[in-house]
Parts: sequence; C-alpha cells; structure tokens
Amino acid sequence: MTSNSILAYCRPGYEVDTGNELTRLTAARGCYGYPLMKAGEAFVTYQFQAPAAAQEFIGQTAVDDTVFARQLFAVIGKITIEDTADRIGPVLALLDEQPPPRCGTLMVEYPDTEDGKTLAKLCRKFAVPLRQALRGKGWLTAKEQLNLPALHVFFVAGDCCYVGISQPRQRSPFANGICRLKFPPKAPSRSTLKLEEALLTMLSEQERNEICRPGARAVDLGACPGGWTYQLVIREMHVEAVDNGKMDADLMATGLVDYRAEDGFKYRPQLGHVELLVCDMIEQPDRVAELMAAWLVKQWATHAIFNLKLPMKRRCETVYAAIQAVEAKLASANIKATIKTRHLYHNRDEVTVAVLRKS
Repeated sequence: MTSNSILAYCRPGYEVDTGNELTRLTAARGCYGYPLMKAGEAFVTYQFQAPAAAQEFIGQTAVDDTVFARQLFAVIGKITIEDTADRIGPVLALLDEQPPPRCGTLMVEYPDTEDGKTLAKLCRKFAVPLRQALRGKGWLTAKEQLNLPALHVFFVAGDCCYVGISQPRQRSPFANGICRLKFPPKAPSRSTLKLEEALLTMLSEQERNEICRPGARAVDLGACPGGWTYQLVIREMHVEAVDNGKMDADLMATGLVDYRAEDGFKYRPQLGHVELLVCDMIEQPDRVAELMAAWLVKQWATHAIFNLKLPMKRRCETVYAAIQAVEAKLASANIKATIKTRHLYHNRDEVTVAVLRKS
C-alpha cells in the first residue's frame, strides 16, 4: 500500500477535536504528520511524514484508544468515479495496483451527516456485488472471518470514496463505527442509552458481570428522572439515587432505589462504600473529574463511570486535562486503574469516562 494516511470517522462538528487528538497520539508514538478535514464532514484524514507510519500506527492503535474517533483504517487510496454506472471497476483497479491482504469482512460505509445518510441505500446495494467481486479475486474470504483484516470502502459522495484496511481487535465492529441501541420503553429518559452504550462498549463482558452483579451497590449522582439508574436496576443493583429532582415512580417501586434529595458534591455513600459510582451531572468537567477522583481515592467507590460536559472550544484539550488530573490523583494514592474515555454515539457535547480499578 503506497498511501501513508489513515481515516477516522467522527461526529459532525468534531473534526478539529479528532484531528487534534490524532496529532497528540501520533506525536506520543514518535510519528508525525498533519490532519486534513473540513467542518461538518464527519471524518478526518491524517497524513504521515515517515514512510509506512500509517500502517505502524493503525497496527498499534485501537479505536477504543481514542476519545473522538468512531472508526480508523489505513487508506489504500481515494477514488473519483467518472462513470457511476460502474463503481466496482475503479475499486478493483485500485486494488489490482495495490493488492490488499486477504480480508475477512467488507465494510461499505458513509459519514454520519445528513448528506452522508443519503448514501445509505447506495452502500447497501453496492456491497453485495462488490463482495462477490472481491471473493472472485481472492481478496475476501468466502465466509466472514472477523479475526482477519477488514476492507473498508467509505463513500463521501456518490462518485467519490476512500478504500482502506483496518486490523482485527483495533477497529470498531459496528457499521459506520456507530453502536445503535433501541430505547427501552420503560426507561424514564433517553439518557439511559448513554450508560447502556458505555457498559456494552467500554467494559468487557467479564467486567460487566463482576461490577454490575445482582445485589451490588451503586450511587448515581444527578440521577433524576432515572435514566442511568434504570440501567443499574435492570441488572438488579441497589442504587442510591442522588438529585433534587423527581425520580421515576416505576423505578422507585422496584425497591432497589434509595432516593436522596441531596447535593451530589456533598453526598457520601450510606454504607461507606459502593461498587460503582455513576454520574451525569451538568457541571464543569474539571469539577466533575475532581469529584470522581475523590470518591475513588477515598475508597467510597471501587469503579466509576461518568460524563464530562464539553465546552464549545478546546474540547480535546479540556478532556485530556481532566483525565490527566484524575490519573495524577489516583497515582498519588497508589491506585492502579484503567481509564477509558470515549465520545459515544449516544453522547452529544460530552464524553464518557470509565475508571476501572485493577484487582
């Protein structure tokens, strides 16, 4: 592959933040380059300076290692399609010139924009004959094999697409990098999807089973009306729900919720300790980060999942500063933990942080 760039999907309006983050990550790995983007396009390309740096970076960096990227792949090439009656031919011609590794799956995708969504039908129709053509060339396995590289065809317009490769365990398994969830009809607010996505994508199955086990205790700061509490209750956890608002009546009827009309910044767990602290309060991100770190350092909670509300500007810098503050406080208390920070699909102008203490 002669291209030396990667492509990252992101939420529209977060192109600069994604580009800034890629610049941080590549510099930390000693490989340098520059991002290319346009506002509102919902993707960023990053051009490396050193030969083969894109392949090296994509092999070392998982989507889950980033905050703002939804998907990452190494670009083979960008195609402008002159005759839209034949979109497959130009893709095959590119791959003939730059043969890919044998891939186990094909992902035909588009940006998460209003213009991009108009390409959804095209991508679905295009994927079937392209898949057959790739198998005929021996570039795609007869049956899907997720342990092999994936071939990406990312349409940015009906006559323009990027083609590239992602690695297993490094890419997002979801189409367009989006974890789509169905709203539970009994949940009291759509914010429940934020915590559900975090539990499903930021924790392993083993971590979910150990932390969100029946009978375990949790605290939900800023709980009302109970969207996040709902996710804990359906897992049969006992929840101390802290807020000055009104909790959902059905949640209270479960007998698993202890409602406390108190200030989330002054509240302390009733029994001195809980397994999980969750928080979705509308507060300054540095203030929330300091509060979460205090709960962990003082052993009031073993683990924490919380949202940081983002400012209009310097969002990437704000997130990294808040996380570094948490890391510093944990380190000073000799607490070993893994910290994951993601701009989830069901988030808006916020990121979700999961701090999981190591056993």
